[in-house]
Amino acid sequence: MLSSKCKIRIRYDEVDKMEYAYHGNYARYYHIGRTELLRKLDISDQQLEKHNIILPVIEMNSKFIKPVFYDETITILTSLIEDPRSRMKFSHKIFNQNHDLVNQGYTTVAFVDKIARKPMRVPDTILQKLELFMNLINQ
Repeated sequence: MLSSKCKIRIRYDEVDKMEYAYHGNYARYYHIGRTELLRKLDISDQQLEKHNIILPVIEMNSKFIKPVFYDETITILTSLIEDPRSRMKFSHKIFNQNHDLVNQGYTTVAFVDKIARKPMRVPDTILQKLELFMNLINQ
């Protein structure tokens, strides 16, 4: 399974009046995790857009287990959990600085032709990069 970890620090503008990281920010944290995972495959949002491909989120689920607070460092673990066809499904787990699971969820993004605004199959170049990476980690 293809996975990626990244760490970020909770900024002051990300907390609410209760001093918790605002729940709406978790969509952003999931996006950061997806972006970092795709970078492992040498795929960036800019490259996709040059080929008129966009990846809108079509489904998202999030379970809040524990709060995180201003200035804490969180770790975002993102995994690709289904073979991509016309969409990709990612699992997200967020841990606090004590390594406690604080949030888990998933997102599904669709491959969409930016000009036609219609769903499309995953481009062969992306499938090839994914296959190459999987072969490297399975050696």
